[in-house]
Amino acid sequence: MSLNHIRPWRNIYRRTSRRIMVGDVPVGGDAPISVQTMTNTATTDIPGTIAQVQAAADAGADIVRISVPDEDSSRALKEIVRESPVPIVADIHFHYRRGIEAAEAGAACLRINPGNIGSQDRVREVIKAARDHGCSMRIGVNAGSLEKHLLDKYGEPTPEAMVESGLDHIKVLEDNDFHEFKISCKASDVFMAAAAYQALAEATDAPIHLGITEAGGLTSGTIKSAIGLGNLLWMGIGDTIRVSLSADPVEEVKVGYEILKSLGLRHRGVNIISCPSCARQGFDVIKTVETLEQRLEHIKTPMSLSIIGCVVNGPGEALMTDVGFTGGGAGSGMVYLAGKASHKMSNDQMIEHIVEEVEKKAAALEAEGAEEPQAAE
Repeated sequence: MSLNHIRPWRNIYRRTSRRIMVGDVPVGGDAPISVQTMTNTATTDIPGTIAQVQAAADAGADIVRISVPDEDSSRALKEIVRESPVPIVADIHFHYRRGIEAAEAGAACLRINPGNIGSQDRVREVIKAARDHGCSMRIGVNAGSLEKHLLDKYGEPTPEAMVESGLDHIKVLEDNDFHEFKISCKASDVFMAAAAYQALAEATDAPIHLGITEAGGLTSGTIKSAIGLGNLLWMGIGDTIRVSLSADPVEEVKVGYEILKSLGLRHRGVNIISCPSCARQGFDVIKTVETLEQRLEHIKTPMSLSIIGCVVNGPGEALMTDVGFTGGGAGSGMVYLAGKASHKMSNDQMIEHIVEEVEKKAAALEAEGAEEPQAAE
């Protein structure tokens, strides 16, 4: 049994939401919190977009969103959907016809923005297309594109304006007897987004798609997303997430999983616990961790690995990980297996040996049928 388990004092009690389906991926209810990303290729570049979708799926993306800005993109979407290993969400703005075409092309979900999709009659036509073709929908409220009457009412984008926009659109869907929808209310301001999501979570039982929009580059955007999404997830809010970064979509997926893993909400692959290193280190910790992260990317089984430079914290951290290595002296360190000191290993052979031990442990866990532990509901 893996030592990578949930302890009672770490439980997060998730908000109760109803469940919908995005293709074959459940969202809401007691389903795992799914991780999404979005392609940044031209949708009409069919091979390039398919390759990006595949890369995201390989990194663990459960769902991938693709922008559909024009008719050529609608036509391309049909082939992309056919080749995609994961459900595709069609991102629709301004042109309601694109939503209808995306549903016809096989999209699993339609993302529409109530601030720019057009009249309620046009929204109803999109709803009909979604129903006819078995699509779910996402109401995507964004602080940067709120309806004019709400901006006039509130004077500027506010959490209250965002929630009112979302609830107005929920009413349109429900008045048309359509209930297969989730909702988001994103802002680039962490405080605004958090306040809007908290109010929204109290106002509806719809599944919630979390995101801090336009969060920034890889480093700044990761930090902003970790703060915003992390606090909401900690409160039990959120059924699916997308980390918005000015970076490769694969990086969005990686960051999304790291946020969920840090809260014990999802576990995928090797969770490396490592020290920042100091003058006491018995080997080059930073280089070793960087190499191991690359060498162990192929491991999808949830497990933990500690890489600690010296004996100050090394043995203690190793007690709680599946595999561990603690630096010592004379060019060698101690290998720990299942929390117990096992054998010494020279620093120059350590990386290959750790990879071998991790792969061996992953194979054993797979044989046992190890599954991702889930937080309490």
